[in-house]
Amino acid sequence: MVYMETVAVIFGGRSAEHDVSIVTALASIIKPLELTKKYRVEAVYIAKDGAWYWDDKLKDIKLFTSGGIQDYLHRAQPASVQFDGGMMLVKASGIAGRKQTRKVDLVFPAMHGTYGEDGALMGLLDMTGIPYVGCGVSASAVCMNKVLAKKVALGCGLPVSDYMSFHKSFIERDASTLLKTILKRLTLPLFVKPAHLGSSIGITRATSETELRNALEVAAHYDDEVIVEEEVPNLIEVTLPIMGNDQPKPALLEQPMTKPEDFFDFDTKYLQGGKKGKGTAKGAQGYSQIPADLPKDLYKQAEELGLNVYRVMGCSGIARVDMLIDSKAKKAYFNEVNPLPGGLYAHNWNKAGVSNVELVERLISFAKERHAQRQSLATSFSTNYLQQF
Repeated sequence: MVYMETVAVIFGGRSAEHDVSIVTALASIIKPLELTKKYRVEAVYIAKDGAWYWDDKLKDIKLFTSGGIQDYLHRAQPASVQFDGGMMLVKASGIAGRKQTRKVDLVFPAMHGTYGEDGALMGLLDMTGIPYVGCGVSASAVCMNKVLAKKVALGCGLPVSDYMSFHKSFIERDASTLLKTILKRLTLPLFVKPAHLGSSIGITRATSETELRNALEVAAHYDDEVIVEEEVPNLIEVTLPIMGNDQPKPALLEQPMTKPEDFFDFDTKYLQGGKKGKGTAKGAQGYSQIPADLPKDLYKQAEELGLNVYRVMGCSGIARVDMLIDSKAKKAYFNEVNPLPGGLYAHNWNKAGVSNVELVERLISFAKERHAQRQSLATSFSTNYLQQF
């Protein structure tokens, strides 16, 4: 009997991007992994209250779309995870006194946002010594903090559009003074965002002082840090999916077909037909041009910027870099990095000639490569320090 590696796909979580995570896991990861017929794929779902569940039933999208998940959670016993020299899934089997266990060989994270994509899950997996797909702790933490990512980019000499950032307490304490400070330095229109969220949740485009005040309150509802960015003139928004470790490879530069005033918000990205209720494909797939319609030199500039950002942030395995282009000035600016992109990432690679099945296999290969490199590093050091006590 041929041994099949066990891959645990972890999704859901205590995040505002919980629902997006479910679709990413079931459609873009679990399904193609099973089509390879090379892995035993285990669905590990973290509910909104933080409880972990492990069950093949969780692979069915209908369980979530029908609302049946609530009944399931009410009846099912949460699973437990043992981290003693690896990772072991454990749950009651239904037979009195017996437990079902499964040793995990590799983890494929699908947890967007807080407690997952931000590096929290990666830290746990690093402590277990188990390989996992995607960026490590530091890269995940930096990329998921839009403010810190911009500071790193600036420190490495990469172009970034004008911005300011503020803690939630400042917004609550003296919003009027804050508004004056922002408008003195930055020019409307402005984009206001939670610093640590993805999927365009909590983002507002403000064209007046009143809209700016409201936008700050919305962003602060989701995060304790808020970033305010000046709109790039003559804007062309582009995004670049990338995969790889030391030698990252770009997919095709993608150009969302939206105007700044109809910016790429959550509805446009993920809901059928976007905000306008039309289009031939779900969400952004019906509102993007792949490859982006840009002059050759500008396309190359954006592609190189994306790859440079990937490298300086320390990304590995998978990420998507979003950039803003001033079409008249012919200059590309770094906007943000998504260290754990979802279905739109796979859609772009499909256009580049990489199937979903081939994509997950490559990502697993990069995960093993990175894990082997980390395992070769010394993590202990012999000293006489304790002998003095």
